Amino acid sequence: MHKNNHRTLSQFYDQLVTEFYEEDGVMWCFMNPHPRPCFNENILKDLNRFLQVIRNNISSDIHSGKSPTIKYVVFGSYRPGIFSLGGDLGLFVECIRQKNREKLSNYMQLSIEVMYGIFTNMDVPLTTISLIRGNALGAGFEGALSCDYIISQEDVQLGFPEVLFNMFPGMGAYSFLARRLTPMRVEKMILGGRIYSAKELYDMGLIDVIFADSSGIDEVYSFIKKLKKNDNTRKAILEIRNRVNPVTFEEMLDIGEIWVDSAMRLSDRELKTMERLMRSQDKIAKTLCQTEKVSKVAIQPVQ
Repeated sequence: MHKNNHRTLSQFYDQLVTEFYEEDGVMWCFMNPHPRPCFNENILKDLNRFLQVIRNNISSDIHSGKSPTIKYVVFGSYRPGIFSLGGDLGLFVECIRQKNREKLSNYMQLSIEVMYGIFTNMDVPLTTISLIRGNALGAGFEGALSCDYIISQEDVQLGFPEVLFNMFPGMGAYSFLARRLTPMRVEKMILGGRIYSAKELYDMGLIDVIFADSSGIDEVYSFIKKLKKNDNTRKAILEIRNRVNPVTFEEMLDIGEIWVDSAMRLSDRELKTMERLMRSQDKIAKTLCQTEKVSKVAIQPVQ
């Protein structure tokens, strides 16, 4: 049994479950969006606030001359089975049908604030890990790619299906992938709309650890233990990577504006495809709610 000094920081969120294990410096952030398992405005606002809390806590420790209490943040899903099915298709359809570009642009900017905040670790000494225990599609895959490391169950599916409704992932996918794959491979991945297994992405070097059917909690702790062995070198390499191939907020916003412009041009036929996908997501959400029996044991780190 892994002994741990557990405490919950005094922050409450509508669609996040957060737990902090002080002895190891690990903050767990489990996404629990509703009604659909996607990045709606409320969970994005929760994530944005969560990131600010992390930055403020670490900055406060540093300014006090202490070693940061929070050293790792692990992002995962509260319900095993789905990591995230992507962006809020309902909001997209509503904005496009009502020709409300401003509202869609505000959603895009909020999404990019979250993705960029995670990618840059809020400019504080922090390591971010994505724990994927279910399918991660579209913005869900983007969110995973924004982390320093990805640990995934080997049989889950990840990819960008946006081409099905004549769109592309516009909240960081191209920027994140282009730092790790050739442009040709990135565009093939986005334009093809193919869904990949975690094992395939592991072989490409996009996923750092894969595991068989389990909670993934032990795998995260084993990985953190490995990180600690050459922590100085790994942090330097991540810093060098971001120095050689930086992703800027301006770049992501520019791409986001292209995404908004493209979305506003979608036809009624393409919007109906989005609506069919929404109905499919609703069925998945209903199934998850019916089978949900997530106990506290399931999300507590145990070794």
